[in-house]
Amino acid sequence: MPDYGHPLRFATFISPANSPTHRPVELAQLSERLGFDFVTFQDHPYKADFLDTWTLLSWAAARTERIGLSGNVLNLPLRPPAVLARAMASLDLLSGGRTSLGLGAGFYWDAVQAVGGRRLTPLQGVTALSEAIDVIRGVWDADVPGTLTVEGEFYKVHGAERGPAPAHHIPIWLGAHKPKMQDLVGRKADGWLPSLPVMEPGGLPKGNAIIDDAARAAGRDPRTITRLLNIFPGQQTAEALAQMTLEDGVSTFILASDERDVLERFAAETIPAVREHVAHGRE
Repeated sequence: MPDYGHPLRFATFISPANSPTHRPVELAQLSERLGFDFVTFQDHPYKADFLDTWTLLSWAAARTERIGLSGNVLNLPLRPPAVLARAMASLDLLSGGRTSLGLGAGFYWDAVQAVGGRRLTPLQGVTALSEAIDVIRGVWDADVPGTLTVEGEFYKVHGAERGPAPAHHIPIWLGAHKPKMQDLVGRKADGWLPSLPVMEPGGLPKGNAIIDDAARAAGRDPRTITRLLNIFPGQQTAEALAQMTLEDGVSTFILASDERDVLERFAAETIPAVREHVAHGRE
């Protein structure tokens, strides 16, 4: 697939481990000092050795000034969409428009069920996520007259108050590795957020093709959908990352590491090199 022409952005993917307690926030602050565009945290509310990701996002937003923040990705089965929409809008208002909504359909169903969540099949998860997007966007549409009603199979909202409106258009990024989820990205989402280590060979062009076809079928321009990618340190050269931008349209690379020296080296060496290669390739 061609380069979609989006500006390059770089982010960090920090573990929300609760020991030592303040390390995730300190790494978020370091990410900001190093010039990363945003910081993300995984969301596993059933894990006792993790901080609650929503609380962590709020605290990290209060302890930083510029950097964007997102879950990577928030666990929809344990976060009701109408409440999540208001939480996102609230944090966006409080942080000055710095949030993005990374969202997932759910995966570790034994653990989800253990803390009271509902177990869904993969197909049910896609349907539920699609309905959730309608609820979330409906809550954010504060200027639309009347209350919100969504009559879904998994999420039913009857006469809900709309608002508050967020400070900016909060992009919805979906963690998606299978075709039906990628189709949903094309139909309804603002971005595709897969992880490179779990992607099959040729996964980027295959996923892009599904997303682009679904977007066009829904009357959307595929170029409006951001292509993000979780990466791990040492697995890809700067040249390889640049190639993913120029050939597969990836414009946002999210580095998963809790090591300060890894983040510092990536910011000082890899980011400038990727920018240089992409700028040269786009000439």
